[in-house]
Amino acid sequence: MVKKILMICLGNICRSPIAEAVMVDTIKKAGVSAEWEVDSAAIGGWHVGNPPDHRALSTMKKHDLPYTNRARQIKSKDFEEFDYIFGMDEENMDDLASRAPKGSKAKLLMLGDFGLPKAERIIEDPYYQRGDAGFEKAYQQCVVACDAFLKKALANEI
Repeated sequence: MVKKILMICLGNICRSPIAEAVMVDTIKKAGVSAEWEVDSAAIGGWHVGNPPDHRALSTMKKHDLPYTNRARQIKSKDFEEFDYIFGMDEENMDDLASRAPKGSKAKLLMLGDFGLPKAERIIEDPYYQRGDAGFEKAYQQCVVACDAFLKKALANEI
């Protein structure tokens, strides 16, 4: 049975596309691509239909992560279709908890709770930062967190 992951951030143009691309790459490198599907979405609808921020795309390209998806907003049915929905920060987690229909299937998890030190568990939104250093930091955090999550999931520890 295929497991489905949905990465969430505020606008689906910075952190969640990077997290999606990193998770796809992590799964591919683990040799379990047939067992997993990964997507991303936004809490808000401001950027629906748009590609990721050029700095996110640049960061993904720098790390050989292909990406062609466009922003979309999370829907109620996502809470039933996905097994795991990951937020990037506490605000995302609060929004997800308030939107989740009662009894929904998806486990709501904060990506940074996997493999990152407590002080680094929040994947900060780099959208309003100058340059692309914040995007690179988000990428590095996602690499560690996605790897740690997948190891736990494959060991049936989640």
